[in-house]
Amino acid sequence: MKIPVESLENNISLAIKGDQTAFTFLLNHFWNEVFNFILKRTGNEADAEDITIETFAKAFDKLISYNDTFAFNTWLIAIAKNVHIDLIRKRKNSRFIEINDDENQYYNNIADETPSIEDELIRKQNLNTLLNLIKLLKPHYQEVIQLRYFQELSYNEIAEILEEPLNNVKIKLLRARKLLMEIIMNYRNSNVD
Repeated sequence: MKIPVESLENNISLAIKGDQTAFTFLLNHFWNEVFNFILKRTGNEADAEDITIETFAKAFDKLISYNDTFAFNTWLIAIAKNVHIDLIRKRKNSRFIEINDDENQYYNNIADETPSIEDELIRKQNLNTLLNLIKLLKPHYQEVIQLRYFQELSYNEIAEILEEPLNNVKIKLLRARKLLMEIIMNYRNSNVD
């Protein structure tokens, strides 16, 4: 459905000012287009959902920089492409080289990759810190973070559990991630001094 230019411009202006209804309007009208574009590129629904959420998070953070000489959906697709490329790069950098059994035995003799007691303590401390920072969020944001990232539920499953529309869940998760990142950055900055 084509959005009247005035309506789009008005909702972008309101979203820049932090209007939640305007964010919802933009997400509702452009979600399927971005999601379907990324789904064709990835062939994976879970990746497509995550990339689309990340796309809207980045777009809403940078909404002030949107240049209206370009179509809004084109701008969103450009962001989605970049998020997808970043994901591919991260995955390529984290891949291991395949080796045969003889090489595996040789490399296993060189380095023991089993986490040490210190490594395990650091991991637990980091997890505890993260859990404590999540507790600083409002309860409804804590719940959606818990359901998505700790219970690894899909957006549809979360919507069923919360008895909320799917787009509300997406927006709530988007806001929760943004707020959590701000809390983490504040925590890091306060511990660097």
